[in-house]
Amino acid sequence: MEEDTQNEIVIAVVLIILVLLFLNPFGLWMPDTIVYMMIAGVIVLFALFAGFVWKERVRDEREQLHKMIAGRIAYLAGMGVLVLGIAVQGFTSPHVDPWLLFALSAMILGKFFGLFYSRSRH
Repeated sequence: MEEDTQNEIVIAVVLIILVLLFLNPFGLWMPDTIVYMMIAGVIVLFALFAGFVWKERVRDEREQLHKMIAGRIAYLAGMGVLVLGIAVQGFTSPHVDPWLLFALSAMILGKFFGLFYSRSRH
């Protein structure tokens, strides 16, 4: 396994663990300083992860296909979770959290502009 791939996996796992810690799984009341450090950590790790994703280079058509399939699965998983969150909140409360709607809209717009950009450049 390449070093970049290993680094990407480590950063992704640490990022997921840090995000899950925001749920406070151990029932501890987190002091503000820990929450602020976790937010900073999430931002830094996201930036590193985005850097790995952005600089990915493919060497052949097979790798290009794998990258496209992984992107499609990630996109559908993200949209599925957001739609599920919207549905659950819609059934359990009178108002849906606007951030769920903003995130879903951002994903849809990102897909649209990404397709437009790639078709105009390639």
